[in-house]
Amino acid sequence: MAAYLRPETLDDALAALAADPALRIVAGGTDIYPALAEAAPRTPMLDLTALPLRGMSRTPEGWRIGALTTWADILRADLPPGFAGLQQAAREVGSPQIQAVGTIAGNIVNASPAADGTVALMALGATVEVAGPAPRRVGLAEFVQGPRRVALKPGELVVAVHVPDPGPGVAGFLKLGARKYLVISIAMVAANLRIEQGRIVQAGIAVGSCAPVARRLLALETRLVGVAPAQAAALVRASDADALAPISDVRAGAAYRRDAVPVLVARLLDRLAQEAAR
Repeated sequence: MAAYLRPETLDDALAALAADPALRIVAGGTDIYPALAEAAPRTPMLDLTALPLRGMSRTPEGWRIGALTTWADILRADLPPGFAGLQQAAREVGSPQIQAVGTIAGNIVNASPAADGTVALMALGATVEVAGPAPRRVGLAEFVQGPRRVALKPGELVVAVHVPDPGPGVAGFLKLGARKYLVISIAMVAANLRIEQGRIVQAGIAVGSCAPVARRLLALETRLVGVAPAQAAALVRASDADALAPISDVRAGAAYRRDAVPVLVARLLDRLAQEAAR
């Protein structure tokens, strides 16, 4: 049986990583155990579940979400409207059983192109707080570098996700899959619109499952600034999908994904405009 460590302080966890960089970090275990399969008993692990890294709190800049916060925690939290997209994405992360133990940091660090939470957090402009020999923060768009690849150095681990205050406005998440629930997405979209005096003053639009990493549609975000929410859907262009790099797989072809993205974005923006008008 390989080593299985469960430290109770962050300092002890970092010391264990420094002593044995081969340790695999585990929390909810919803991704790592299926991936390791029969190799799990032979894999040295560092269990973080005893660390005080769970929960959400206000900060001067916005919100801090502890790395061990579960998707069920996020669903139950009393959050401002700007977090609606993240909460809608939380409802799509596997089954209720997975949501009860799967963590926000695990969803990010697993670095799946189809990670529901990453897309919603990217639309919110989230950053990742990393502990280690040189503590730092990294923008989520830079932290996730490719499938199963993130910007963690030896001896580092994620301790929190920071989200700037979304301000007044509306937000949402929309997923396209072969069925309603318990499905890996063909494509998904998250949007956050900050609205002041009836106009969009800031927009975050992110797309997942259509590139090696989730990506923001920066040109569309720029076009949306200054317009009324009711006009937003009409500004979506087919060329907005040019920023993506979809692949063909068992769920859909690349061309289908490319065509689906502008439709999904327009549908989500139309839905958000209706919410903003209420």
